Amino acid sequence: MNTLAQMQVMATGRRKTSIARVRLLPGDGQITINRRAMDDYFGLETLKLIVKQPLLVVDLLGRYDIVANVQGGGISGQAGAIRHGIARALIKLDPDLRPSLKKEGFLTRDARMKERKKYGLKAARRAPQFSKR
Repeated sequence: MNTLAQMQVMATGRRKTSIARVRLLPGDGQITINRRAMDDYFGLETLKLIVKQPLLVVDLLGRYDIVANVQGGGISGQAGAIRHGIARALIKLDPDLRPSLKKEGFLTRDARMKERKKYGLKAARRAPQFSKR
């Protein structure tokens, strides 16, 4: 069991309010998200592509199994968080991959979040409708 622990790599990815814990294991390229196949979890092809992007850039698609636990946010944020986590795990696996992943922007944490609602306003910045009389 100790050899498996040495071969698997874990990393955390984040985007907006989504957090993904990603494990990379040697395998044949199966991607599991929250104990479901990626095809079941993400309906849109664009989201599946986002998840696979780091592996495509470093040409390692089909060499590692990916197990991801993701929570928070919407499906787009979750896909971005998984991509971020996979990129970080690949760097732990091989630090020489860092320049190519960084050039593509996969190591940047997308911190954009919804702005909080302020008192006296209808939304974050939307003021109540002005009435002259």
